[in-house]
Amino acid sequence: MLIVDDDALIRDGLRILIGLEKDFEVVGTAANGQEAFARCREYMPDLVLMDIRMPVMDGVLGTKMIKQHFESVKVVILTTFKDDDYIKEAVKAGAEGYILKNQPSDSIIESLRAVGKGNAVFEREVVHTLSSMLREEKQAPPELSGLTDRELQILAFVAEGLSNKEISARLYLSEGTIRNYVTGLLEKLQLRDRTQLAIYYLKHFDR
Repeated sequence: MLIVDDDALIRDGLRILIGLEKDFEVVGTAANGQEAFARCREYMPDLVLMDIRMPVMDGVLGTKMIKQHFESVKVVILTTFKDDDYIKEAVKAGAEGYILKNQPSDSIIESLRAVGKGNAVFEREVVHTLSSMLREEKQAPPELSGLTDRELQILAFVAEGLSNKEISARLYLSEGTIRNYVTGLLEKLQLRDRTQLAIYYLKHFDR
């Protein structure tokens, strides 16, 4: 993992905190998006924890550059800012997660684990902004009655951040069957990826 933050105290604190977890290895740190891109070239981390507002190059542009050159690298935004433009641009740049610094440390670490397993994680406080982005992209969902009970169940698990393997264990179905359900949901709801599936569920069902 690569940790990116212009505040040295936060950067070093996160490095120590995350480094204590047995399933994470912090390979380096950076103070801005430009440095983050250079570190990705050097270390090829699986995951980047990225601040938004930084000098030289902010986290949005840093994310965009990383995703354009290293598609397999996952980026999670960790910030104090809930600015709508930042949220929209970060997601459009390819970020798999957007979490806030006021969360407990164990919650942040669990979010990183979820993204590492291939899921998208977004704070509920930013879901409204992401939902409006879907409307702007004219990706209006069909009638809710068009989903079966099993599809709704799997959709809820996706929104919870579970991987296909974890969902299959919960439902006693094969991982391939779950993958087919997720693909079917994407087609039926005219959505692009698991991130948008999670947003869809939180928008329409999680009251």
